[in-house]
Parts: sequence; structure tokens; C-alpha cells
Amino acid sequence: MTISLMNLPYPHNALEPVISGATLEVHHGKHHQAYVTKTNALAADRDLGASDLETIIRWAMNNQDKALFNQAAQVWNHGFYWLSLSPDQSAPSGELAARIDRSFGSKDALVQQFAEAAVGHFASGWAWLVARADGMLSIQTTHDAGTLMVEHGIPLLTIDVWEHAYYIDRKNDRKAYVEAVLDRMLNWDFAAANLAREQVWTYPA
Repeated sequence: MTISLMNLPYPHNALEPVISGATLEVHHGKHHQAYVTKTNALAADRDLGASDLETIIRWAMNNQDKALFNQAAQVWNHGFYWLSLSPDQSAPSGELAARIDRSFGSKDALVQQFAEAAVGHFASGWAWLVARADGMLSIQTTHDAGTLMVEHGIPLLTIDVWEHAYYIDRKNDRKAYVEAVLDRMLNWDFAAANLAREQVWTYPA
């Protein structure tokens, strides 16, 4: 199958003023699209043109094909990131809220740890809220194209901390971007759905 650019689940200007329409035009329409285009080309070269994205990522990891892994994992990470954001403010509830309290003590403590991890991560990468196999939640980071799709646990939310996620709006102020996303943009309904599903989200065909 040909991997496609996932549609945004909201208009380009829906996340303003936290993330501008100009940023999403470039981030989604240029960066995400470039990862999709390169993934399709590299996958075809390796006779993986009929495979879904998750299969391509696992094949690339198992075969230590860094070129293909980097492109394909970035396609998946970005799709997950768009869904981790929402223009509609929400709050954790039900089982998700209970797990947060058990794992971090409170939502505020979770947000603080999430911010510290995302802001403190060196260079490019991703910060994740993850449901571990032991039932607890934790914050993890991955470098560059590293993805929790192939790690232990179930990713619930992610924040992109590559500079292209915030440079148009914030220049080099990653802290301002991360704090604004954590304060207003996290899609807790998506996190709850991932937790209830008990399996890793699948990139749309």
C-alpha cells in the first residue's frame, strides 16, 4: 500500500494562538509530507511497497535500516502528535485520571514532569506519556525519530520537540511552546482512548 499524508483532525488555524496556522502549514504540509514521500520511495526500493506503515517500521528496525526507519517512524510520530493535540480543552477523567493520580500523585505533577522532560530533552526528539506493562504511567523521551510504537508500553500522548514544531511561532523558546501545549492543547480524550484500547494506535491507511 502507498502510505498517505494523514489529514489533520482540525483546521490549520484551530490551535491558534498556541500553534499558528503558518506553523501547521509548514509542519504538516511540508515536513510530514516529506517523510511520507521518502518513506514510500525507500519502502518501494526494499519491496515493501505493499506493507502498512507499522510493518515497514518494524522491518526497518529489525534490519537496522536507519534510513527507512527514520522516515517511516517520523510519519507515524507525526500522525500520533496531531491527535495528541486538540483545540477543545479537556481534562483527564475516569480510569485515566485514576492512573495519573496513582502514577504521579496529581495531574499537576504529571504536567510538571512532562514539561521538564520535553524542555530538557537535548536536541531533536519527542516526549511521551506512556502506559507501562505494570499498569503505571510514565514520561519518556526518544531522540530524533525514535518512536514509542516499537518500545514497551502503550503511548498515550506525545509532544514534538523538533524545532520545526515551534520555531515559526516561538523562535528558539521551546519552553514557551511546551508549556502552552501542556496548558491548553493536550487531547486527554485521545489519551483515554489509547489507554482503553490497550494496544498501540495504528496510522490510518
